[in-house]
Amino acid sequence: MEQQAAAISDAESKVMEVLWRSGSAMPAEDIVAALVSGHQWQEATIKSLLNRLLNKGALSAQKEGRRYLYTAVLKREHWLTSESTGLLERLFGGRIAPLVAHFGQHRKLSKTDIAELKRLIGELDDDQ
Repeated sequence: MEQQAAAISDAESKVMEVLWRSGSAMPAEDIVAALVSGHQWQEATIKSLLNRLLNKGALSAQKEGRRYLYTAVLKREHWLTSESTGLLERLFGGRIAPLVAHFGQHRKLSKTDIAELKRLIGELDDDQ
């Protein structure tokens, strides 16, 4: 059964990124330390985000002594697929070609980008 990706906000995704990078359970103080300097968030803000993510089922918490260890339940790949599919549907009617055309027109694609796109298209052609 495929895991349903929880709808998480941009701020919540920053918390999830810390946990995804860690790959293991983390106490709140380590998550706070990872986020306070880079985002200038208060500890209370980060703890609120942790609670929201717990309520959404994106995280789990295991009590260890007087603290909780947080673990990502939502897999990054599932969230990424859900987010990218939603973006593609909302902005380009689910079609990839208009997305690539948009970036080609509004953001110069490097020779490396173009070569990678050609390689990916070639692989897709081979698979069909």
